[in-house]
Amino acid sequence: MRIIAGKYKSRRINPPANLPVRPTTDRARESLFNILNNLIEFRETVALDLFSGTGAVSLEMISRGCKEVTAVDQNRNCAEWIRQAASDFQISNLQVRQADSFRFIRQNPGKYSLVFADPPYNMDDFEDISHQVFENGLLSENGWLVIEHPKEIDFSDQPFFHGHRKYGKVNFSFFHFIHDE
Repeated sequence: MRIIAGKYKSRRINPPANLPVRPTTDRARESLFNILNNLIEFRETVALDLFSGTGAVSLEMISRGCKEVTAVDQNRNCAEWIRQAASDFQISNLQVRQADSFRFIRQNPGKYSLVFADPPYNMDDFEDISHQVFENGLLSENGWLVIEHPKEIDFSDQPFFHGHRKYGKVNFSFFHFIHDE
């Protein structure tokens, strides 16, 4: 894996092979960030990466200039790997939390302009992720939620759904939080 663009462009990410993850492919990550480049200003973005696994998405966000990124993963080895990668890259604005992502959503009072979630494809209550993010007020006004998911999942009937993109076997659903007054 590599970082696609920004400050750390072309730097390799070599997580341990024994991490229990399904990393987003470089091609899909590049496509995702091409879309995000047209939606957000990274220098103004405070981001949350749920089910962060290898941390590749978090590191890409930092490389592109996010003000602050919080990476959340329940697996101790994943959290330690992301901390080590941040240290190796001398990154100070990447916070790593070893926690259950749903518990973090419920207990976190923070506001984010971008939330990315890439849960295990076989997870129960997969479709509940967007509901939890919105019900717990994680997104700031005009914020974006992106969920990576298997093709069998369809979020199109959920509130704030904005669109869907497919890259090979990788699917992304986008949600845009605009408060109607």
